[in-house]
Amino acid sequence: MIPFTDEELVGPVKITLEKVRPGITADGGDIKFIAIKSGIIYVQLQGACVGCGSSGSTIKHGVQKQMKIDIHPELLVRNLPIGMENDIEGFEKEYQSHQK
Repeated sequence: MIPFTDEELVGPVKITLEKVRPGITADGGDIKFIAIKSGIIYVQLQGACVGCGSSGSTIKHGVQKQMKIDIHPELLVRNLPIGMENDIEGFEKEYQSHQK
């Protein structure tokens, strides 16, 4: 269990996003903070990262790994597709159904 509320995570998450942003922008992309729900951090890869085959690795081995190092080892990061910003719950249900 993550010992922080979603609200308490916002500041540290934004700091870590700024830490990983240079590596993402160097490849022509960007990353935007969307929300935190139940300890899951939702971001949106943008620019050249949209549709890139390496975007999953960027999230898991770059962004999520750094969040776990900087903040807490149980944090999860999800890349929210463009257009899903107002339906995080629907996105999460679909994401979970694909993990089974």
